[in-house]
Amino acid sequence: MLLILPIISLVSSSCIQTSTSITRPPTPLPTPTIVSTTTSTPIAKPQSPSIYYGAFVHVGPAGSGLPDFATLDTFEHDAKKRVALYMWFQRWDNTYNSAAFNVSWMNTTRSRGSIPVVTWTPHLPDTSQYTTVSGKTINTHSLERIIGGEFDSYISQWAEAAKAWGHPFFLRFAHEMNGQWQPWSEQKNGNQAGLFVKMWRHVHDIFTSVGATNVSWVWAPYAFDNQTSLLKELYPGDAYVDWVGMDAYNGTEGQWQTFTVDVKGCYTSLTSFTTKPIMIAEMASQEQSGNKAAWITDAFTVQLPYNYPNIKAFVWFNTDKERDWRIESSPAAQNAFAAAMQSPVYATNHYGNLNISPIPVPEDVGSS
Repeated sequence: MLLILPIISLVSSSCIQTSTSITRPPTPLPTPTIVSTTTSTPIAKPQSPSIYYGAFVHVGPAGSGLPDFATLDTFEHDAKKRVALYMWFQRWDNTYNSAAFNVSWMNTTRSRGSIPVVTWTPHLPDTSQYTTVSGKTINTHSLERIIGGEFDSYISQWAEAAKAWGHPFFLRFAHEMNGQWQPWSEQKNGNQAGLFVKMWRHVHDIFTSVGATNVSWVWAPYAFDNQTSLLKELYPGDAYVDWVGMDAYNGTEGQWQTFTVDVKGCYTSLTSFTTKPIMIAEMASQEQSGNKAAWITDAFTVQLPYNYPNIKAFVWFNTDKERDWRIESSPAAQNAFAAAMQSPVYATNHYGNLNISPIPVPEDVGSS
């Protein structure tokens, strides 16, 4: 997540560099403390999981967003449930030496029973502000560089490695493209309307050409209201997207918002032009100005199970920065999250043998 306002611009896409090794095996999970709030209602018991439960975790003030399996162990212990999805960030420009497809990270995630969610960001090498392509001076971060084939070799190598790994995973590519803060936005760096879709399709076509069919493509804007027209213009089309998504936070603008206020506008926009399943690829709440435990309970025991049937996955953004987004920001918040996750609505780490692509909704997978 990286919003226009200063407090938001540091939250998501610049994440912490952490160890990629597992320092200990997962430990048994204790029974959660069940908390009650005024917003909760009983969850109807489903026949099978219907929502993938996931997390992005890191500690510290800033850094890379690379995998940290020891911190994931801690999160799962505190949440009293293993994650079905585990997300991390990788940049094209090789900041933090993370540009290459990393088989070790993928294997470790799969061995834990989780599905990898790789947020793959086309940050381009930034040696100067401008460069020349076919005699034309353009911004270094222009999407025209990608469309023109300058990075085809890198993209092909990544796609070939993904194909060789062979197992299903989510690729959240070029997220939050509808804002003004990401370099790949059409509102920055001299980019023009229509270039984002051309760029996305160009990259996707390379994966298709090498046969990397185990990739499930996630197109995830930021959750703004009243952007249906813009989102439709930025959408590459159902043939190029497997899941759609959104990033939604309570507190990014310094104001308390209900889950419905955070999500409903974007949800309505997305469902107006596609029937693809929806992933909330980043979500969290602040503690300030409200009751975070009650917000969590409402989100996971009322809103998601009952009011947003197309949302089939979420990733909790578990970090302490300008806002303490973590479930551990208070004992009440942690207990509320752990209690909500005990519902069988939320899929856990039963996907170590998953071999279906594109990745279906949980009801169509079962406990693979």
